[in-house]
Amino acid sequence: MSFYSDDSCTDELETLGWYHHDLSRHAAEALLLSNGTDGSYLLRNSNEGEGCFALSVRAKDSVKHFHVTRKDNGYVFGFNEYPTLQDFVNHFANQPLLGSDAGTLMVLKSPYPWRVEEPSIYESVRVHTAVQTGRTENDLVPTAPSLGTKEGYLLKQGAFIKNWKQRWFTLNRYDLKYFKDKMCEEPIRTLDLRGLSAVQFDYSQDRVNCFCLVFPERTFYLCAKTGVEADEWIKILRWKMSQISKGR
Repeated sequence: MSFYSDDSCTDELETLGWYHHDLSRHAAEALLLSNGTDGSYLLRNSNEGEGCFALSVRAKDSVKHFHVTRKDNGYVFGFNEYPTLQDFVNHFANQPLLGSDAGTLMVLKSPYPWRVEEPSIYESVRVHTAVQTGRTENDLVPTAPSLGTKEGYLLKQGAFIKNWKQRWFTLNRYDLKYFKDKMCEEPIRTLDLRGLSAVQFDYSQDRVNCFCLVFPERTFYLCAKTGVEADEWIKILRWKMSQISKGR
């Protein structure tokens, strides 16, 4: 078997149209979910050190991440070694990857290019543009998470009976939906963020980590498990408001 030097491996990386360098995990998920298709994939650097990479693959409505390690004689994935990354991709174009404990099977169908031509109609495309120009997503959106979607459980205060109930919230584009629980398909209500006038921490309740969403017809009071989580919701909702005000 022939051996490959670090220089030859680096040269191969630079010629790959789907190697995204230091793209973050969240930005990779945003790109593949908003612009990719089932089986779209990209390679990026892993934070585990030099010679470590992550292969991010879209599987229907989720993104799975796999560790790939560079060795002297090529690349290691699981118990197998491949002379080049293209050999690795060719193998899994026919042999499905096992994506999770649930048994999700994925085939590498289409590489997600580092240079994209899509118009900036969605948050993640602007994230990609920032990465291409040598900046990071944090340079572009300094106070918001890189991923333009968010979901999680929050406590919500009732409109008439002021008790608190746990609800599952999802944020996608300019729709904030809440459901009875994570398994429900139909939301209880959808809030159009284009009507949101303010979002801020709220200290008027007898709970910690609360924040409020001010709409013309009603103010919604929500409570997160931690202050960090509440702050994340506030930041991404304020970012959405800024995008709306810019007409995006």
